[in-house]
Amino acid sequence: MPKILVIEDNEMNLDMLMRRLVKRGYEVLTAVDGAAGIDLAKSALPDLILLDMSLPVVDGWTAVRQLKGLESTQKIPVIALTAHAVAGDREKCLAAGCDEYESKPIRFPELLAKVEQFVGAGTNAPE
Repeated sequence: MPKILVIEDNEMNLDMLMRRLVKRGYEVLTAVDGAAGIDLAKSALPDLILLDMSLPVVDGWTAVRQLKGLESTQKIPVIALTAHAVAGDREKCLAAGCDEYESKPIRFPELLAKVEQFVGAGTNAPE
C-alpha cells in the first residue's frame, strides 16, 4: 500500500485529501506545518509527499529544499500544492525541488492522476 504524506495547514483541504486518498487505498500520514512534515518524512519515509507551499513554522519552499538535501528523503517525489497559480509559479516550485505542481482549489481527478504517476494506484483503486 503506497504511503503518502500530506503536509497541509488548511483543515478542510487536509480532511478532503485524506478521506479521498484513503478511500482509494493509500496509507495517509499528515502534518500541519513544515517542520512537523520534515520530521515525519524523515521517520516514516513515505512514497510521496503532497506539500502545501504556504505553511506555518517552516514554509513549503524551505521544506522541499531541506527534504531534497537529505540523503534519506531526496528521492521521495514531492507534489507542490499551492494557491499561487500565476505564470511562473509552477517553474518556481519545480526549481525549488518539487517534482510536480497542482494549483488550488485542488481538482482531485488531476491530482490523483499525478499521484498515480509517481506511486501507482492504491489498493482500492477503481478499475
